[in-house]
Order: sequence, then structure tokens, then C-alpha cells
Amino acid sequence: MKRAGEYTINLSGILEYQSFCPSALPPNPKLNLDDDMIKVLSEANRSLGKLEGLSSRIPNINLFVSMYIRKEALLSSQIEGTQATLDDIFDPYLDENINLEVEDVINYIKALDYSNQRLCTLPISNRFLKEVHKVLLLGIRGEEKNPGELRNSQNWIGPKGSTLKNAKFIPPNLSDMKQAMSDLENFIHYDKSIDVLIKIALIHYQFETIHPFLDGNGRIGRLLINLLLKENSILTYDTLYISYYLKRNRIEYYDRLMDVRLKGHYEEWIKFFLKGIFESAENAISCINIILELQNKNRGLILSNVGRSKQTVLKVMKLLESNPIIDIRKTSKMIKMSFNATSNAVNELISLGILKQVLNKERYRVFVYEDYLAILREGTEL
Repeated sequence: MKRAGEYTINLSGILEYQSFCPSALPPNPKLNLDDDMIKVLSEANRSLGKLEGLSSRIPNINLFVSMYIRKEALLSSQIEGTQATLDDIFDPYLDENINLEVEDVINYIKALDYSNQRLCTLPISNRFLKEVHKVLLLGIRGEEKNPGELRNSQNWIGPKGSTLKNAKFIPPNLSDMKQAMSDLENFIHYDKSIDVLIKIALIHYQFETIHPFLDGNGRIGRLLINLLLKENSILTYDTLYISYYLKRNRIEYYDRLMDVRLKGHYEEWIKFFLKGIFESAENAISCINIILELQNKNRGLILSNVGRSKQTVLKVMKLLESNPIIDIRKTSKMIKMSFNATSNAVNELISLGILKQVLNKERYRVFVYEDYLAILREGTEL
């Protein structure tokens, strides 16, 4: 068998097609850890260490985590073609206006939340991934694609309308897929010979190549990256959104994966992945620092310029940090203040230049914490 695997002939006659059977990990011959690889590996590990250190010192880290989870969910879904924006995800009327595009993202958030809780009681395994997959697809347009179950038919990767005859890539047939998933589970648990980040790069590649589900493989595979970082005690929180890097380099991302399958070029894929870890960690660090600076500036403005309603204004300000798009009616309920007191606080924030009204309808008005949202929007534009 070639280094990364080989193609297997299935069926015969006019129905004949070739599926890819991946070699078990780790690669053979062994990885070539040249100077380039060592350099980018060191940079990635160092940046993750800085991000973990910064995260541990932030008093309201759960706020950042909730923001980053939503951003990662959106970016990962956009890679798959979902046409939703960050403003859609923060829409205060989301429950009333939800559509299939937004529902994809919401389900990704639910899947990540579920996987974080399940990680406390179950190690990452085939059973674990099937449970997370069920949450990811339940109730949305992928529900007919066997949520929570490994696929029971052949799938393929290619443009919309493609078939087995003209697919860009055909993952393993059912028998090879089951064996490959068993081998992958063993590699995750028992191979301790490889640096953790390199191991995660290999696991992501292998999972995407096996493509074990009928739908949602890309999103599960990217979600797996953060879960492995936490399971291996590299990160405590979901503060890394690598889908930003993968979306920005989408063509190279897919080409690097295919290059491993065709030519066994694991090393080039790993360098690309490690560079993504480094850039994503640095971006997250920068984002946290900019948000902290903005928060401190705006709290200072409130403390210096607002009189008797200061406490109500601070309550609205705190809510804005997790819900940067609000309306007065729902906000008053969430902070447990009267409609008039909330309205006055919102007007104070408008006068300070912190809030901006963006929608004025007969029934309701919507206000945006624009400076904050602009920071989070980076990379999520369609």
C-alpha cells in the first residue's frame, strides 16, 4: 500500500468505481521533521501557550468563550456554503426569524456545547463522535442523513450534481470505512510517539478522508480540532477559531488534504495546519486584547458621564457584551428592569456613542454595539 493509502475497485461493469482506502496512522515511512516543521511547530505551541495564559487571567472568560464559539460555528458553517452572518446569529428576534442557514450555525453551537459536557464523561471515540453528530444534524435539513450513525452507503465529494463517475474524491467503501474508523480511534488513544499538534493535524486529515457520515463531516472534523486541544490539556477554553484560517485559505485547505491522498505529502499538510494554529492563536490573542481595551474605555465613559441611572446603564452594558444586538423590550426582561428605565439607559449609551440604532419599525427598535460587533465580524463577511 502507498504511504497514504490506495484506491479499491468496487462493483463491476458500468457500476464500477474506485474508492480510497487510507493507510492507518502514523505515516510510514515516518514523518520528516525538518527545520521548517520544527520552527512552525514551535511557533504554534508558543502561541497556544500565550493564549492559554491570557485566557486564565481574564475574569469574564466565559463571555469570550461564548463569543468565540459562535464565531467558530459561523465560520465552520460558512466553509460548507452556509449563507449566514454574525448579525443573523445575534438577531434578538432569532427565534421568530430563524431560517435553515442560521439553523445550521445554531446546531453547531449546540453540538460544541454538548461535546464539551460529554468530554467530562467520555473520551473522544467513535461513540463520542456519533453522539455529537446526532446533535449537529437533528431537526435541520441534514436530518434524513442518519444523524448519529456512521454512513450505510457510499458517499463522494465533488461539485453539486456530481456523481460517483465524476466525483473529485470518493472516500472509503463501507468495509474500509469501518476499519479506518477503528484504526483512527486506536491512534487517538494509544499513539503517544508524536507531538500532540502534529497528531491533531493527522487526525483531522484522516477523519476528513474517511468521511464517515453522510453529512456534516467537515463541521465535525473541525470541531474535533478544538476538542482534541482540550482533551490533551493544551487549551482549557474554546478560544481558538481555526475555521477563520481555513475559510480564508479554503482552496489550499482542500488541495493540501487531496495532496496527501494522492502523493502522501503529510509533511506539507502538517505545516499548513500548524501555520493555521499559530495564526489563529495570534488572532485570538489580539482580538481579546482589543475587546478588553474597548470594554475598559466604555466602562470609563459610563462611570464618568452617567448620573443616577449609572447602575442600569452598566447592566445594559454587561448584557451587550454577550448580546451586541438588542431591543428594549427583551433587554428590560433580561436585566429585570422596567421598560422606561431600560429605554433611558439605552438612550444614555447612544449619547455616549456606544450604541447605535439600526432598525426602526412600528413595533420595535433595534440597537447595535457596533464597535464590539465590528471586532467579532472580522473574517465572517460573506
